[in-house]
Parts: sequence; C-alpha cells; structure tokens
Amino acid sequence: MELSYWELKNWFTNIDYTIVGSGIVGLHAALRLRERFPGAKILVLEKGMLPQGASTKNAGFACFGSLSEILEDLKTHSEEDVINLIEKRWKGLQLLRKSLGDSAIDFKPYGGYELFLKEDESGFNECISKLPFINEILKPLFKSDVFSKEVDRFGFENIEEYLIFNPFEAQIDTGNMMQELLKKAISENILILNQQTVTSYADLGNQVEIVLNNFSFKSQKILFATNGFANSITKGAVQPARAQVLITEPIQNLDIKGTFHLDRGYYYFRNVGDRILLGGGRNLDFETENTIEFGQTKIVQNKLEDLLKNVILPNQDFQIAHRWSGIMGIGNSKNPVVTQLSENVFCGVRLGGMGVAIGSLIGTELADLI
Repeated sequence: MELSYWELKNWFTNIDYTIVGSGIVGLHAALRLRERFPGAKILVLEKGMLPQGASTKNAGFACFGSLSEILEDLKTHSEEDVINLIEKRWKGLQLLRKSLGDSAIDFKPYGGYELFLKEDESGFNECISKLPFINEILKPLFKSDVFSKEVDRFGFENIEEYLIFNPFEAQIDTGNMMQELLKKAISENILILNQQTVTSYADLGNQVEIVLNNFSFKSQKILFATNGFANSITKGAVQPARAQVLITEPIQNLDIKGTFHLDRGYYYFRNVGDRILLGGGRNLDFETENTIEFGQTKIVQNKLEDLLKNVILPNQDFQIAHRWSGIMGIGNSKNPVVTQLSENVFCGVRLGGMGVAIGSLIGTELADLI
C-alpha cells in the first residue's frame, strides 16, 4: 500500500488505541475509551465493507434467553453463572437503549414468545414444570414474573396449544442501530477504516506493531472485538457459528407481532413490519455451520421454508425476498471472553449469539480493562 505523508500523519501516526472490528462491541469500546480519554487518538479497523460478522446481520432480537435456552444452560453452567449471564444481557440491553435511544433503534416492546412443536412434547412439559422455579430465581432481577403460559392466538399449526410469553423481550431495527452507532462514533472523532484486515501483530512491550497486508503501523494498545473470528487470538476458546436467515416479501394482513423462539433458541422468527424474518437451523449440521464462511445450505434453507409453510404461515401464500447469513462466536461456556492477552493486547469476544443484548456491555468492559 502506497501512502502519502498526509495519510500517514492523520490516520497512522501517534495512535493510542486501535480497535479491530467495528461492530457493537468495537464501537462501544471506542466510545467508552473516548469518554475516559478525551484527547486520545482512536482508530477502528474493519475488514468488511460494513461491520462484518453479526452486528449488521442479526435478527434484531432484544432478548436475554428463552425459557428452554435457560434450562439448557443450567445443564452445563451453575445457577449463579446463568443468573449472572441473564443479568449481563439485561443490563446490556438497557445500556444500548440509553446510549442510542429507543426511537433511533426502532425499539418495539411487543414481548417474546416460545412455541413448541407437537413432536417436542417432553421439552414443552419440562418447560411448563420448571417455569415457576425460573421465575423465582429471576425475580430479584426483574421484580416480577418473567415467563407465563398463554394460548396461541397467532394461528400457528403443528405446535402445542400453549406458548410461553415473556413481556420483557422486544425487537429492534439492526440496520438503524448500527448506523446510529457509527454516526455516534464519527461525531466523537473516532477514525473508522473499512476493508482493512489485520494479518498479524506484535506486542513490542511499549507499543504494538500492527500489520495490514503490505503495510504496518504502531499503536499504544490494540483491542480485538472480532467475536466469531477470534479463534486464533484466543487459542481456540472461540468457535465460529454461522446463522442462516431469510425474510419474506410483505404479507397482507399479517397478524404476527413479536419475537418468537423455537427448539431451545435454535430457530427464531419475528415480524419486520408485515414481513416474517426467520433464522436458525445450525443444529441440523453443526460441523458445516461452525465456519467463518458466509453462505446458505440446502438442509437449513429447506427446514426454514418447511417451518414457514407448516408452522408459522400455514394456509398462506408467501414469497422469500432475501437470504443471508452471519457469523457468531460461541464456545464451551456461554460466558464472554473479556481479557488482557499481553501487555498491550486485549480482547472482548464470544458473545454466544447474544450480541445485541450483551455487546454494548462487553465493549464497555473491554475498554475498562485499560
């Protein structure tokens, strides 16, 4: 890369903090650093044209975990861990709303619902029987019951008669959220460069050398906010997980409003105005979906269309308008990795598919490691 004196001077000289990744975590980290260090020179590097990964590709769920997901987490995590995770997600959502404003992110508190396929009767029965217990352990945080049983009024088919309702869940406009966050960062004199891939870095003790393809520069600190792409820097603590998503053309007289979960959170859908957005299905083929490659597969897409046709929109005509995918960061634990890797290198990654809920908080925690 051939750079002019001006480019070197303004963009790559006397950098205090370099953040890799311009998604929810990266930009919140940058904004928190600006708050703490008003005079610092902050540079954000993004490998995509837009925030690559999940920040602009997620379904826009302001959620903290469905009942079946929480019960699933209790099988591999302690009760205290699970409650702490839910608290972090809830606090993260409040921080996101406070920092950007409900109207800017098109926050709609329609509530969330979990539905159960007829063939998952045992899963449904387990959730119903454990519902009072989960409400009890979450009461100190929410001051009222989180989950309740409701009769399906949406006309779904091939499901159990009752849905589980959560009044604390909402939906947001993912595109609006990221545009607002980018605008805020730019207004705070944070430099953002897109289509820049960090190929390597070296902590020199007093600063970090950062290599971008054929060009390198120095920064006092580097903070990685690359979530699903953080496998190499965390020595395997983060695994990528692809999520495939589709959205329909507008549907006349659509009577579905809210956010909906199915099968322990492996499927999720919502209305976007009068369209249905539906995603998930990586549990059909974990091996293929643990990838950093974007794209769709027949096995997942066929299942999503089957759910639309036989469960969500039975006896209705619909057309698929668009399909896409995003890359999440998961691991053996649902706890995020927010840590110092060496003297001048830090990371905030592994959001476990809860980036909208937890991203703002993790970005803030990442910046506060310095």
